[in-house]
Amino acid sequence: MHSSHLLLEEPIRMASILEPSKSSFFPALAKIVGTLGPRSRSVEVISDCLKAGMSVARFDFSWGDAEYHKETLENLKIAIKSTKKLCAVMLDTVGPELQVANKSEKAITLKADGKVTLTPDQGQEASSEVLPINFTGLSKAVKKGDTIFMGQYLFTGSETTSVWLEVDEVQGDDVTCVIKNSATLGGSLFTLHASQIRIDLPTLSDKDKQVISSWGVQNKIDFLSLSYTRHAEDVREARNYLSKLGDLSQTQIFAKIENVEGLTHFDEILQEADGIILSRGNLGIDLPPEKVFLFQKSAVYKCNMAGKPAVVTRVVDSMTDNLRPTRAEATDVANAVLDGCDAILLGAETLRGLYPVETISIVGKICAEAEKVFNQDQYFKRTVKYVGEPMTHLESIASSAVRAALKVKASVIICFTSSGRAARLIAKYRPTMPVLSVVIPRLKTNQLKWSFSGAFEILIVIIAIMSVQTDLKLCPALLGIIDLRKNIGTPRNIFDYATARQSLIVRGLFPLLADPRHPAESTNATNESVLKVALDHGKASGVIKSHDRVVVCQKVGDASVVKIIELED
Repeated sequence: MHSSHLLLEEPIRMASILEPSKSSFFPALAKIVGTLGPRSRSVEVISDCLKAGMSVARFDFSWGDAEYHKETLENLKIAIKSTKKLCAVMLDTVGPELQVANKSEKAITLKADGKVTLTPDQGQEASSEVLPINFTGLSKAVKKGDTIFMGQYLFTGSETTSVWLEVDEVQGDDVTCVIKNSATLGGSLFTLHASQIRIDLPTLSDKDKQVISSWGVQNKIDFLSLSYTRHAEDVREARNYLSKLGDLSQTQIFAKIENVEGLTHFDEILQEADGIILSRGNLGIDLPPEKVFLFQKSAVYKCNMAGKPAVVTRVVDSMTDNLRPTRAEATDVANAVLDGCDAILLGAETLRGLYPVETISIVGKICAEAEKVFNQDQYFKRTVKYVGEPMTHLESIASSAVRAALKVKASVIICFTSSGRAARLIAKYRPTMPVLSVVIPRLKTNQLKWSFSGAFEILIVIIAIMSVQTDLKLCPALLGIIDLRKNIGTPRNIFDYATARQSLIVRGLFPLLADPRHPAESTNATNESVLKVALDHGKASGVIKSHDRVVVCQKVGDASVVKIIELED
C-alpha cells in the first residue's frame, strides 16, 4: 500500500480551522447514497434529502416487498420533480444472506451464557430458545467454536441490539450456540453472519432475479448493488442476466465486498465490476477490527487507479438515534474522503434513523471540509505514474485537462460526453474543482413511437417542455434540454438519460443534460451554443464568476481538444 501525506499545505494554520466554511453551490464533490425506508419515504423527507445532498437513492430488498418500494420510488419521482434535482436509483440485492424470520415480531431476549438453537425448520416460531433460519446447510458449514453474529441490521456494535454466538454443538440440521452477550432482538427479520464461513448459496438468488426482472426493469434502475460478491464470475453472471433483460443492459453493477472471500478475489472482481461498495459492517465481522482500515485504504486505492467508483458504508451509525455523530465517526468520514472514496453510503442512518436529512447534511459538510485539504498534487502524480506510458489517447486528454485546470486555477472543468467515459476519466484524476459533464444523450431510433427512457419519464417530459433558460439553481442536472412544445405528437427518437444519472455516484462529476440534437463531436458551432448555455447557467448560479477561467474538454471532428476560456464581465 502506498503511503501519502493527506494535506495540501503542511502545516496548516490552526486558526484557519476556526474560520467559517464558505457556502458553495455544490455541497461537496463526494456523493452521498441514501437508503430510503420507513423514516425517509415521504415526499417531504425525500425532497429534503435531495436538497441536503443525496444524489443516489438505494432500495434495499433484504426487507420490504416490491409494492412497498414502488410506492417509495413514486414519492422519489415527485420529490425530484418538485426540487428539480436529479437522483439515480440503486437496487440492493439480498444475495446469499442468512436470515432469521420472527413472524410474530415480538421482541426476543437472549441472555449471556445461555443457549439458543438455529434450525432450518421455518415452521417453528422464533423464541429465546429456537430461531428458524432460511438456510438448510448451516450445520454442514460450521463446527464447534465458530463465531456467528446476529442482529436486525449488521451491525451497530451495540450489545443490546445484536448478539454474538459461539457454536457449541451440531445435531442433524440444527446448530446449538452459546450466547456470548445479552441482547434484545426486535422486528420481523434478523440477519445472521457466520464469520469466515462459506455459505453455499448463489450470489444472485431466484428472489433477486424476480425482483430485478420485474421492479428493476419497470423502473430502469441505474445501479445494481450485488450483495456478497465473492468472485468475478458473480459479476459476469449478473451482467449476463441484465443483458438478457434488454432495458437493463446499461445498468452498472457495483460489487459489494462483505466477506473474506470477496476480499481474497478483490482484484478480479474490480476488473469486472463498474464500481465497488466496501460493506464495512459485515467486513468488520469477517476481519479482525485492526485489519478493517487496511482493507479500506488498499481497496479504495485500487479503485482510484482503475478509475472506478469506491463507495464506503457504515460511517455514522450513532446518527441512527442521535442528532450528531461521534468525534470518531466524523473523523472516519473525513478519512474516507482523504483515502479517495467517491461516495458515502448511508444505510440504517437514513432508512430507519430519526434524523435522515440532518445525517446527509452533516456527512456532506464533513466531506467538503476534507476535500479542501485533499492532497491533489500528490494524488495526480501518483495516478499518472501508475498509468504509465504510453497513455491511451483519451487518458492523456483527461489528465491534461485536469493539469491545465489546476495550473490556471480554473473554477470548473466542462466536458462534453456521450458515453460518460471521458468525464469519468477526468474525475479519476480528482480535480479540486467540479466537473460539469455535459451529456449528449444517445439517440435510439423508433419510427413507430417516441418516448423518454430512464427511471423518471414523467420528470423528463415536464422539464423538457420548459424553456431552455431553466435556472441551473433550480435544475442543476438538466441544461439545454430540447423544447418539446414544437414537436409533441410527432415520431422522433428515444433518448437515453442513464449516462447522466450514473455520473451521480462519481466524485466531482455533476451532469448537465444537453439538447440531443447537438452531436458530441462536431466541426461546426453546435457545441459552442451548448457551451454558452452551460457557461450562462454556471454564471447565473454563482459556480462561475466574471474573469474566472474554465477548462473545456470536447471533440471537434476527429480531434480531442482541451481549451482554456477566460470569461469577461
